[in-house]
Amino acid sequence: MFSKFLSLEPKKRDIIINAAIKEFAQKGYKDASTNEIVKEAGISKGLLFHYFKNKKSLFLFIYDYALELLNNEFYAKVSFDEKDIFQRYRQILLLEYELFKKYPQMYSFFVATVSKDSSEVNDEIGNRYQELVESGSKLLFEGFDVSNYKDGIDVKKSINIIIWSLEGLINKLGYHRTTLFSTNQSQFDEILAEVDVYMELLKKCFYK
Repeated sequence: MFSKFLSLEPKKRDIIINAAIKEFAQKGYKDASTNEIVKEAGISKGLLFHYFKNKKSLFLFIYDYALELLNNEFYAKVSFDEKDIFQRYRQILLLEYELFKKYPQMYSFFVATVSKDSSEVNDEIGNRYQELVESGSKLLFEGFDVSNYKDGIDVKKSINIIIWSLEGLINKLGYHRTTLFSTNQSQFDEILAEVDVYMELLKKCFYK
């Protein structure tokens, strides 16, 4: 379906992709303008619609592109050999921070699709996002070594408590995912140090 676009020289292709990501990230699907996208990309509107049938077609291509990038740049880099939940959580935070710094518009794009989406694309991106969440949660928060837990501990419930506590801590510090990963390195290091303190407290609650 997108063979003509995918056959473009990578540099030209990336210019169009980045222009589209920027516009959708800033305005969401409904309010995004293809006029602004072609202006940013330096191409004609006719050429854009030569590659994509309409705005919806372009948006869904970009969404799938972003999901693939997330898989390649994030999930593929998580070390599942790390069986300790605290170390895996810390690793995930570091990888997310690295990904955001490398592709800042990409993260904003995902946020915009959740907060500013449209009924025209809701069902399709909803299914894609749900699949991502379910597969991501299964990958990231399963397969831990439970031998170091205290006897009688409900491991599944304790994992939930640990994740909820650490996520709640980040929110308590005044951050959500967008603002957390937009901090500078020094600020992020301070947040990570605070997370480490609470991890040690949680270990004392659940570990032998």
